[in-house]
Amino acid sequence: MSREAEELNRRLLRARDAMDRSYAEPLDVRAVAAVAHISPAHFSRCFRAVFGESPHRYLQRRRVERSMFLLRESDRTVTDICFDVGFSSVGTFSRTFREIVGQTPSAYREGHGPIVAPHCVQLAAMRPRSSAGRPAQQSTIG
Repeated sequence: MSREAEELNRRLLRARDAMDRSYAEPLDVRAVAAVAHISPAHFSRCFRAVFGESPHRYLQRRRVERSMFLLRESDRTVTDICFDVGFSSVGTFSRTFREIVGQTPSAYREGHGPIVAPHCVQLAAMRPRSSAGRPAQQSTIG
């Protein structure tokens, strides 16, 4: 890969990271392209080539992913979640959610409760770790 292509990919990753951080805010291609220091049209073409979807579709998918979590883990209304994740219209939110997930937000909520990890996974996640990332050694008392 050429040095120029690597630099462009880094700038696109920075722009995508900015989209991830600000997914709930109104974003336009011009503002995100400015993060990558390229024109909006070139940004859209390059983003699609590198990530396989348009910047708009990527942002919609990230918003839907966040709404899926909120629908599972909270009892907030679909309307509140719609606006919290950055959609400005409940109709657009519902249509986009259905296109991406395959069911309406309400149907998704009915069929999916909070995700509960198995007990062994919870124990492993809460196990103390040493600084090297390995489980801490148990000391014997004796």
